[in-house]
Amino acid sequence: MKQIRSFELKAWLDDPRREKPVLLDVREPWEFELCRIDGSMLIPMGSVFNRIGELDPARETVVICHHGVRSYHIARLLELNGFTDVINLTGGVDAWATQVDAAMATY
Repeated sequence: MKQIRSFELKAWLDDPRREKPVLLDVREPWEFELCRIDGSMLIPMGSVFNRIGELDPARETVVICHHGVRSYHIARLLELNGFTDVINLTGGVDAWATQVDAAMATY
C-alpha cells in the first residue's frame, strides 16, 4: 500500500498541474467537526463498506484519520474491493497539524 506524508500531500494539493485526489476522512463526525483537511469528505470507518458505491475506484484516493491507523485499514479494504490507487496519510490529521497547519485544532 502506498503511504504519503502530510507535507507531500500539501505539495500535491497546492500543485495546479496535478489532479486533486479524493480526500476520504474515515474518522467519526465529532472528530471531523474539530478539525479536517479542506476538501475532505467524511465517511466514518464503520460506514465505508456500506457506502463504497459513493467512491470512484479509479480515482486517486487519500485516506485520512487521526494518526493513520484507521485509514490504513480502510485503504486496505478499498484495495481489496478493486480500488487501484489508494494512499494512506501517514500520521493522519495529527501530523498535518504538526507539519503543515499549526493553526489546526488538535486532540
